[in-house]
Amino acid sequence: MSAAKTSGGSFAPLRQPIFAVLWAATVLGNTGSFMRDVASSWLMTDLSAAPAAVAMVQAAGTLPIFLLAIPAGVLSDILDRRKFLIAIQLLLASVSITLMTLSYMHMLSVSALIGLTFLGGIGAALMGPTWQAIVPELVPREDVKGAVALNSLGINIARSIGPATGGLLLAAFGAAVTYGADVASYILVIAALVWWPRAKNADDALSEDFFGAFRAGLRYTRASKPLHVVLLRAAIFFAFASAVWALLPLVARQLLGGDSGFYGLLLGSVGAGAIGGALVMPRLRQRFDSNGLLLGSAIVTAMVMAALSFAPPQWLAVVILLFLGAAWITVLTTLNGAAQAVLPNWVRGRGLAVYLTVFNGAMTAGSLGWGAVGEAAGIPGTLLIGAAGLLAAGFIMHRVKLPAGEADLVSSNHWPEPLVAEPVANDRGPVLILIDYHVEKHNRTKFLHAIDDMSLERRRDGAYGWGVAEDSADPEKITEWFMVESWAEHLRQHKRVSNADADLQSKVLALHTGSEKPAVRHLLSINKPGRAR
Repeated sequence: MSAAKTSGGSFAPLRQPIFAVLWAATVLGNTGSFMRDVASSWLMTDLSAAPAAVAMVQAAGTLPIFLLAIPAGVLSDILDRRKFLIAIQLLLASVSITLMTLSYMHMLSVSALIGLTFLGGIGAALMGPTWQAIVPELVPREDVKGAVALNSLGINIARSIGPATGGLLLAAFGAAVTYGADVASYILVIAALVWWPRAKNADDALSEDFFGAFRAGLRYTRASKPLHVVLLRAAIFFAFASAVWALLPLVARQLLGGDSGFYGLLLGSVGAGAIGGALVMPRLRQRFDSNGLLLGSAIVTAMVMAALSFAPPQWLAVVILLFLGAAWITVLTTLNGAAQAVLPNWVRGRGLAVYLTVFNGAMTAGSLGWGAVGEAAGIPGTLLIGAAGLLAAGFIMHRVKLPAGEADLVSSNHWPEPLVAEPVANDRGPVLILIDYHVEKHNRTKFLHAIDDMSLERRRDGAYGWGVAEDSADPEKITEWFMVESWAEHLRQHKRVSNADADLQSKVLALHTGSEKPAVRHLLSINKPGRAR
């Protein structure tokens, strides 16, 4: 399909029937999940009024995402994504069926509620990276960004409808009916996934296994300084901002004197504010850069937390939470966009899984920590402490600028195929790659600085060891070496090198003298006779 036919604005991806059906099903599924979460959070306030116990529900939902996001990102790359998503939906439906049954029989306890919330968090952890990964399969390439934005909009539509609907159902019919509505939403999502006529994965001789892909993702994360900045900014913000989410059920009940319907209305207000924030985001981006948006969002969130601590009238609390929703969606889209911009396609799912791990780890630790503070300082005091911390952290972290994300991370494919005397088994390794340069003495310092910048690129793309050495007989002969765990991983490395990496290599090559290009050698590990591999 041509770009002219698909560039019809923000809603162009909905012209693709498969994306439209799955998007609608996702909105319904997320609406059901928010209804379930409202019921669980409110039921916990019936079972126990202790702030630590209420905060445990929030922690139980986010802890699995912290623990499992990275493995989930790996699984999304090596399994059939449609079948994997169906299995996850069945898991989530079984959790809600159990909650519905226990609630109907009046057998739901604090431990059962926290345990089942934890299982639901496992399903959410497995689903997140996988659902993001299928977007390029559903729409043309030029509509991918629009589809990602629509997915974000869909989540916030569900956030604005689900909590309010869940609160009303809970108040009118009880928790069992609310959980039953969530079960019905999973049935619709499963039906849409079964209907999706997804093509089978093509066979790939260089396909990664779970542990190899896991290691590759961690290597990239360790060596990516721009991603480190994004992760740091996310961890600091969400650790402080988690206070309002962990304690919101008690704010609604104890400070504001509301019932379950009012609590759902508060969450719906957050969702509505997020939708409004998403609509004005283009104008905000014209006036502020990413760092300014994060600082502004931290200030707004801190002001909301402080305002709630003074127990405002219920109508004013609803209005205040509109601003929380707008600030929250601004932070989420800004940080997620920064992470997307510094990740190449081959590791994007795993890199985003690391981001989700940090996000949910900060939310989990924050929820537990603020719950403990709430026991000692009370709800109003905890909100004020969190607001002050977030405000201070916002100004301090404003000095740590987000990466611009302007590097060209498209694969350059400029490395020639390695020369081999005979075919090499993919699992043979480790492999030592040697690149011999001739560098004149007056260029030595410049060369070492340039090749040091390239060391992170080697590690990001698959190397687990790197260094440079000089020839004792001729110091102008310098050899770069790096180790890769297998021949297949080195061949993947050839495909991973980006145009930005090629620019780094060109700076190094400009300091190499001689009529020929640097010699490249590939040394394969030899197993001694009789020794097991």
